[in-house]
Amino acid sequence: MEQETTKILCVDDEKNVLRALERLFMDEDYEILTATNGDEALTLLAELRGGVQLVISDYRMPGMDGVDFLKQVNERWPETIRIVLSGFADTAAIVGAINEGQIYKFIPKPWNDEELKITIAKALEVYFLRQKNEKLTDELMEAYLRLEAINSNLEEEVRARTETLMFQNNAMHFAHKVMDALPAAIVGFDLSGLIVLANRQANLLLAGDRPTLVGLEGNAVLPFEVWSMVAKTLETQQLRTIFAVGDASYQVLGHKITVDREQEGVILMFVPQGES
Repeated sequence: MEQETTKILCVDDEKNVLRALERLFMDEDYEILTATNGDEALTLLAELRGGVQLVISDYRMPGMDGVDFLKQVNERWPETIRIVLSGFADTAAIVGAINEGQIYKFIPKPWNDEELKITIAKALEVYFLRQKNEKLTDELMEAYLRLEAINSNLEEEVRARTETLMFQNNAMHFAHKVMDALPAAIVGFDLSGLIVLANRQANLLLAGDRPTLVGLEGNAVLPFEVWSMVAKTLETQQLRTIFAVGDASYQVLGHKITVDREQEGVILMFVPQGES
């Protein structure tokens, strides 16, 4: 499949600024879109169904300012990277409001062309890395669900075999090898909160100086924000959140385990995220 052209939307009420940005990226493999105000930009994004990787907006614009505009972009198309441009006089106001729009970067005017190009390139790297991690998360969950289905079928097949114990042990040994080979950390809990499964990555991430997490109470090992996901996942089918460990961040995916329509426990998967 041919890769879709990277789209950048530039929003500024001064047309000379928009022309300067178009010239700056003339030699880059980007499709540059422009709008002169927030309402026009939101209409364009809606027509494209959010199919824009990065939005650069001026702060001072008639009507809707840049932060309010980017806040709406964040609410409707949260995967889009958002950057705000403005003069030095507005720096304090923007820094105070920057979290409202989950803004990736504030760039003062006048900008340095090379520094701006580098910033845009790095921002797009973050975008595509997040997309890749999102895809990896979905693939891991799909693989886990397939493994769960295989294990259910194996239970029926094992009952029909005379060498039941040997076959089951081999299957479990293979399943553990598969789990340890995965790049994500996986932790399983029974309904009491006891950790009954932890692959190699989970032990490296969360066990500390303990040899394994298996057999430990989850609330005694995991940070509160992660442990709370176990109870929440028992109430819903699936949850996602972001969890930071030192300089690294992980997308945490919770999935409820059911066997014969009975709840058996919870699986948490920690998928490494790119730096933002």
